[in-house]
Amino acid sequence: MGIPVGISACVLGEKVRFDGGHKRNRFVAEDLSEYFDFRAVCPEMAIGMPVPRSVIRLQDNGIEVRLVDSKDDSIDHTEKMKTFADAIIPSFEWLRGYVVCAKSPSCGMERVKLYMKNGNTIPGGSIGIYTQQLMESMPWLPVEEDGRLCDPVLRENFIFRVYALDDLYRSVEGGITRDKIIKFHSRYKLCLMAHHQASYRELGRLVSKIHEWEDLIEFFLTYRQQFMDALKKRASRKNNTNVLMHIQGYFKRDLDKQQKAELRDVIMRYREGLLPLVAPLTLINHHLTVNPDEYLSQQAYLAPYPEKLLLRYSL
Repeated sequence: MGIPVGISACVLGEKVRFDGGHKRNRFVAEDLSEYFDFRAVCPEMAIGMPVPRSVIRLQDNGIEVRLVDSKDDSIDHTEKMKTFADAIIPSFEWLRGYVVCAKSPSCGMERVKLYMKNGNTIPGGSIGIYTQQLMESMPWLPVEEDGRLCDPVLRENFIFRVYALDDLYRSVEGGITRDKIIKFHSRYKLCLMAHHQASYRELGRLVSKIHEWEDLIEFFLTYRQQFMDALKKRASRKNNTNVLMHIQGYFKRDLDKQQKAELRDVIMRYREGLLPLVAPLTLINHHLTVNPDEYLSQQAYLAPYPEKLLLRYSL
């Protein structure tokens, strides 16, 4: 059973678009399907729109953004779409992520064309009606557009967040306890250091006060939001380098002079952009196999998702 992830049906290859076509994303439909258990949804068909159908668009009427027919704005689908979103989103509580269709007036995540009544577009665009409600209702959920997944940095960040959220949920299966949360947080310290130093410190302070919280569910919800917000900030080359050098310190008694120089050189070449992140991590994992360290071996940073996805080869 794969990790449960929502997806716009057209991105998975279903012929549900207005013209009877699809927007199948090969990476999603083939590569990720091996690891993710996709729940496909087409909001437009779900509210009774046929295939093929009239083109719809987002229109600003001066008060709010509406979802209307592109040729006759008196045909308004806004309330139906919002009602559908309100009805289905509660069933998404178990999802670990969501892939939406770019530019769609119902599913687009950003910069969806937004029209005025005179037909001109508004700079910056808007968010699809359905996806906006999804993101507002579940602000911790990793959401990404199909097109943006072509960017190796955005792709890695999204998939990493999906795996991290899945790990969080699995870590508290059987009931939330202070010990489970502390152990989970400990495993993600290096990840947080790489993604956002300030959030790393803030979450550290939050977890250090977990014994002051009487309601553990409330603590979990607070932690989940702050944790996922932190991981949304993409890890920089500078921060990754700092983490790699921090890890290097754990081997100071185990490596000889030549091995230390080799590891330092690989880390510096990564910092300079001459090697991908996978290079120093591969060497570190090798040294960890020869010189086991309990703390490092538990760190999610060293193996956050299946190596077969090749996500760190482009970072």
